[in-house]
Amino acid sequence: MMKEYKVGIIGATGMVGQRFALLLAAHPYFKVEVLAASGRSAGKTYKEAVESKWAFDCEIPAALAGKTVLDAEADFNKIVNAVDFVFCAVNMDKAATKALEERFAKAEVPVVSNNSANRLVPDVPMIVPEINPEHLNVIPFQKKRLGTKRGFIAVKSNCSIQSYVPLLHPLKKYGIKKVAVCTYQAISGAGKTFKTMPEIVDNIIPYIGGEDEKSETEPLKVWGEIKNGEIVPAAAPLITAQCVRVPVSDGHTAATFVSFENKPTKEEILRAWDTFSGEPQRLRLPSAPEKFIKYFEENDRPQAKLDRMEGNGMSVCAGRLREDNVFDYKFIGLSHNTLRGAAGGGVLLAELLAAKGWFD
Repeated sequence: MMKEYKVGIIGATGMVGQRFALLLAAHPYFKVEVLAASGRSAGKTYKEAVESKWAFDCEIPAALAGKTVLDAEADFNKIVNAVDFVFCAVNMDKAATKALEERFAKAEVPVVSNNSANRLVPDVPMIVPEINPEHLNVIPFQKKRLGTKRGFIAVKSNCSIQSYVPLLHPLKKYGIKKVAVCTYQAISGAGKTFKTMPEIVDNIIPYIGGEDEKSETEPLKVWGEIKNGEIVPAAAPLITAQCVRVPVSDGHTAATFVSFENKPTKEEILRAWDTFSGEPQRLRLPSAPEKFIKYFEENDRPQAKLDRMEGNGMSVCAGRLREDNVFDYKFIGLSHNTLRGAAGGGVLLAELLAAKGWFD
């Protein structure tokens, strides 16, 4: 039986924070003690703070609706004294986010972050739980740098890479040489709905600030190795990415092209996907999908609207695997960007940290 942990959601009123609230309201061993946001929301009940901008079709969780929202900065000491660790999904600039997360860690409160500010810090593990759980072993080196006994920061990767990196990972044994990917990203990735982003209706926006670069560099850190107390990114494969915003509410799709040192057969790729599972499945973590990768044989699948909730939104879907004229193979990937790609991935990371004793 896993012990119970008291948790806080920092940035609880934004779209990802709301998703954290939904996922954690009935979690078997994470109990939400603190909801925190900016000073604009502080002092209101959670329902008052989010009612006008609640992003989901379901109700605000009754267990959290009456909780008073705290100020993430002004009520810092109160938050620290109330929780065992925090989830962080703030909407602040990078420098302010980095400072806030380090402040919590130095106060001996571990941080599970959905933010990008600390992702490329060499001793901060950036985890896709099924792919690189061994990177948690860099935490003692981070603690030494921060001067902490218990506090640390662990982050999840960018939502865009969740729709192709999990599909490439089981194929690494064939020597991935180069990858080209175009991601078609849902508006919830920008914290928007069709109501708050009318400009996306009947439109595609061919630029998402910083996404191309994250999509090219973050996989290399995920595939890196720990050397001298740091995660050293992998030198290969070469990745080029182009990311566009599309009129879809939830679900990032990736058209992926890949070449190998030793080209596998189509059957070998499908077998690698079908049989792949990771530490979350072995440990039977509550948020882990039973099947990490789901392949669709139909030519018109996966589709965001039909398939994003596969595995409760935590599976990665694939389809249309076929040989290519320029690369060896091409395929389509899909992941739910606010579940697997954001809050759900954060909760799964926290479950992995708890199972491995990092919060104790």
